[in-house]
Amino acid sequence: MVDLEHLRQWIGREEVKSELVTPALVDRFNATFDFPGEVADGDKAPVMIHLCLAPPTAPTAGLGPDGHPARGGFLPPVPLPRRMWAGGAFTFTGDIRTGETVTRRSVIRDVTLKEGRTGPLCFVTVDHHISADGRPVLTERQDIVYRGEDAPGAARKSPPRAPHGAHRVQIDPSPALLFRYSALTFNGHRIHYDAPYVRKVEGYPGLIVHGPMQATMLVQFAEKIRGKRPAQFDFRSLSPLFDDADFTLNAVEDDGGLKLWTSYADGPIAMEARATW
Repeated sequence: MVDLEHLRQWIGREEVKSELVTPALVDRFNATFDFPGEVADGDKAPVMIHLCLAPPTAPTAGLGPDGHPARGGFLPPVPLPRRMWAGGAFTFTGDIRTGETVTRRSVIRDVTLKEGRTGPLCFVTVDHHISADGRPVLTERQDIVYRGEDAPGAARKSPPRAPHGAHRVQIDPSPALLFRYSALTFNGHRIHYDAPYVRKVEGYPGLIVHGPMQATMLVQFAEKIRGKRPAQFDFRSLSPLFDDADFTLNAVEDDGGLKLWTSYADGPIAMEARATW
């Protein structure tokens, strides 16, 4: 039973976290995504590194069976077992530089309840206001969805295959890549690194590719195609990607911007996005 009235009491709650952007952190971020080059204070930090800064630091003893922090605290204690990053948006107004202190002020905007295939779906919308040494550099809307477990033996709907983008690259979602991104973001969720758990307990065919990492790769892809970081990036997750097959980053021109998506080589769209400048 989801008590929406109780959960909506979290609307307006704020949290502020800060972290120094060190050359060592940027080095680890660049190594994870195979970016070359030396890093020094004052250099522009890579786009999307903010997702690796000041993550929640629940004690190990305070983690739930799935590796997530126990419910409650800043986010409302939604009593549904599965939590996912459903989508969101980034508005970039400046660059983060190595050696700056980045501060994230997070505010819970809304909590809503809908009925889905597996039962109730609870959506929590969080706004993040991010500054570097006091300069506003970006805002983020984060959409989190909580849902129930799939019924045993439930058939999964097969969405249509995705097209091939005019711009297209192939990615190997190796366990090392997934582990490194989990480490960068201090993400204990076991679906990204614990293969026996994800198969036997969650019932998935393999490790799940992080939604934030897919969004990061798509922003990086857009930046590479156009030669500069987008000003606006909106995205939503449609289906999961697992580590049992390579996936692709795709992009096509779209009314002055880029339409982007991730998918298996001949599979459905996993995450779709749009970037504008």
